[in-house]
Amino acid sequence: MANLTDFENIIGYNFTNIEYLKTALTHSSYVNENKSKDNLLEDNERFEFFGDAIIEFYISEYLFNKYDSFPEGDMTKLRASMVCEKSLAECAKVIHLGEYLRMGKGESRSGGRERASITSDAFEALVAAIYIDSGDEKVVRRFINEHLIKGLENKDLFFDAKTRLQELTQRNGNNSLKYELLSESGPAHDKVFEIAAFLNGFEIGRGRGHSKKAAQQKAAEEAISRINKSNN
Repeated sequence: MANLTDFENIIGYNFTNIEYLKTALTHSSYVNENKSKDNLLEDNERFEFFGDAIIEFYISEYLFNKYDSFPEGDMTKLRASMVCEKSLAECAKVIHLGEYLRMGKGESRSGGRERASITSDAFEALVAAIYIDSGDEKVVRRFINEHLIKGLENKDLFFDAKTRLQELTQRNGNNSLKYELLSESGPAHDKVFEIAAFLNGFEIGRGRGHSKKAAQQKAAEEAISRINKSNN
């Protein structure tokens, strides 16, 4: 098994009981190949179950606080786009989780370490392991914020506010929705873009981000919030 200290450094959390981490990183194929040698081996499926619930709770809390004017339906779509196999697998890839999995030889040879269904489940199990080991909701919230929320906000995997805004503005006819770059600042490696969304020539939202796409999403989010508030 790869050096778990290296993995702890990657995720920014050191386990008090390393067995929790080992369990979170143990795929069922490894248990099946080694159960005759160690009857105490446990795969990560129970941790996965718990981690899924933990992630859903904290993401729900995050969305509830951030999008205070969004109706239940929009927040449900937002949560589904974040707590899904594709997005969790993307986050798992960033922390090289697949490299640290305990996996059966056959599963590993067939590409299991890169398989989204496996790495996304392991990411959920990892969250559960951190929760159980730390017993501190602040630690779990920080991990989810750093390795899930921030990791998705600038990606297409995150809620597509531009598409949602397009849907809202086209309900009452063929309105003109455009995005305009207002400014860009900062060094080449850390640019900040400011973009505004215009509906029929009137500014309805403004956003900033480290890419034009991220800034457009922020502008669309603000526009959606304004529209929802005006409709209430």
